[in-house]
Amino acid sequence: MSGGADGAAPRPPRRPRYRGTHPRRFEEKYKERDPSRYPGERVKVLAAGKTPAGSHVPVLLREVLEALAPRAGEIAVDATLGWGGHAEALLPRLLPGGRLIGLDVDPVELPRTEARLRALGHGPDVFTAVRSNFAGLPKALAALGLAAADLVLADLGVSSMQLDDPARGFSWKHDGPLDLRMNPERGQPAGTLLATFKREEIEEILRRLGDEPEAAGIAEALAATIAARRAAAAREANERGRAEGPIPLLSTSDVTRAVESAYRGRTSREASEARRSSLPRTFQALRILVNEELTALDAFLRNLPFVLAPGGRVAILAFHSGEDRRVKKAFAAGVKAGVFSAAAPDVIRASPEELRANPRSSAAKLRWAVRSPGKPAPR
Repeated sequence: MSGGADGAAPRPPRRPRYRGTHPRRFEEKYKERDPSRYPGERVKVLAAGKTPAGSHVPVLLREVLEALAPRAGEIAVDATLGWGGHAEALLPRLLPGGRLIGLDVDPVELPRTEARLRALGHGPDVFTAVRSNFAGLPKALAALGLAAADLVLADLGVSSMQLDDPARGFSWKHDGPLDLRMNPERGQPAGTLLATFKREEIEEILRRLGDEPEAAGIAEALAATIAARRAAAAREANERGRAEGPIPLLSTSDVTRAVESAYRGRTSREASEARRSSLPRTFQALRILVNEELTALDAFLRNLPFVLAPGGRVAILAFHSGEDRRVKKAFAAGVKAGVFSAAAPDVIRASPEELRANPRSSAAKLRWAVRSPGKPAPR
């Protein structure tokens, strides 16, 4: 056994140090990220209306449970497992005899969530974690020998764990590489992909995927940044007498500066509020692009009639108008075709109480539908 000079056991490593009285950086919030050792810290952060770093507060939880109406013995699917907040609430309601299948494409967060739910006593007989995009739900069920599920949940937003980690590049609040991939092992980072587009293409992406009114100005600034980086890379390659390589990966700060430049010279309160709204819309548009989220959602909605058992319930949380429109139209078409016996008459939003306790719920839109008891799904 190794130890100090007197043979004593080695001291544990020092806690991360931070400036001021409260940690600001994600890496410094070690108490929030370790609720097993510091349970009181999570309670304190939640009481302040904030989300503890490295975790996620499930959105519209009461409304989701009402829409899905889980019962003992049923098979449930959380098609976007994330931190497992919704799954944690569903699992006890499925017992005895039921089980939950949790899908998530994120190789970083899925093992952590599985370990968290296992620690709560949910063994392999009642909870199965599957690394898959939600569009792959039919294949995931077939691999487990299941024909269909009694209830399906899909939370289409990005999780707080991804937002809070600067290395993932999901938020303008932290400087880091502009990655934005749900699965960092697949595809190109947003900062690399963005550099392949022309100004007009960037503007179209921001309008189509972000409903961004300042798309032209933001696209112009991003295109100028990309052109400057490309010119600098060419000069460096020429000076060193080598072939020109790829331009440096864009950062989250590059996008933030591009958004701010679109509002330069505007000092009114309305302009300031509009700028704050443009930031999440711009990052959301780039995230949807990189992860091909609308394509995956279309496939998921097409598959729903085939993966829901007769009388099965589905609930979908959307955070983007394009996503919500797709869900609304799919459910309405299903009711008209007789595939769904009922669907939410109106979109369900967070209550004032939830908005105060969890500001990240402000953009959430919930819709639900019920599978018809006997109508076969159209092929």
